[in-house]
Parts: sequence; C-alpha cells; structure tokens
Amino acid sequence: MTVNAVAHSRGRPGYSQFYPCSAESAAAARRLVRTALSAWGMDTIVDDGVLVVTELVSNAARHAGGNRIRVTVSRPAPCSAEIAVIDPSPAPPQARMAAPDEENGRGLALVDELTKDWGTDRLPTGKRVWGLLTCEGVQ
Repeated sequence: MTVNAVAHSRGRPGYSQFYPCSAESAAAARRLVRTALSAWGMDTIVDDGVLVVTELVSNAARHAGGNRIRVTVSRPAPCSAEIAVIDPSPAPPQARMAAPDEENGRGLALVDELTKDWGTDRLPTGKRVWGLLTCEGVQ
C-alpha cells in the first residue's frame, strides 16, 4: 500500500487516506500514522499514535457502518499531532465502563489516557473523532 502525503499550500502539514470501514483497515492506518510521525521527527509518540488510531478505526468499524472511513494525521504545532477518523455515522462515540471479564469496551478510555485531548466534531455527512498527542512530557 502506498501512503499518500497531502501537501497543503496553506495550513498545517498532513497525511490523509481513505480505507474500507472494517477492522482490517487498522493495520494500514497504523502504517499511515507511523509514516507521518516519523517524517515529522515525532518518534517518541509513534507507539501512542498507533494505539489511538487502532482504537478509533476499530470503533468506526464496529459502530459507524458505511463503506469507508478516512484517517487523517495532521501537525497543528511543532510537537503535536492530531489523529482523526471520519466516518458516516452522526452518532458520537459512547465511553462505557467495561466489566473486568469483557474483551471490549475500553477503547475510548485508552484514547483518553494516551492523548492530551480528544473529541468529536459533527460533520454534514457523519462525524470526525480525533485525538491530540504531544511530545511534551513523554517519558
């Protein structure tokens, strides 16, 4: 798979790719995140970025429906990266408390723990769920 860099003439640098709306797309989305963060010299947050995009893609595949999603990775500041998944469902993600024996239900808690901030933006054709990672304070 080829990773396409989006060169913006204005605004912030970014990478963007469409994928099928399925859990299998998480692997390709992880490659996109690794490529973007490495290109920007943000190797200290690659592992967190990979986990965040995996959870966001998995949630979209499980709950959004539709044929495809769009994954974006942008650089709003020199030491921060925003990872987002755009899907066709207008329903915002719902965090829940998973029972100790459940295999699912911890994704948004993980996103909350790994990111400086995260949220959902409503769009005319669905929603955008995003997480902001920063290099500051990385162990």
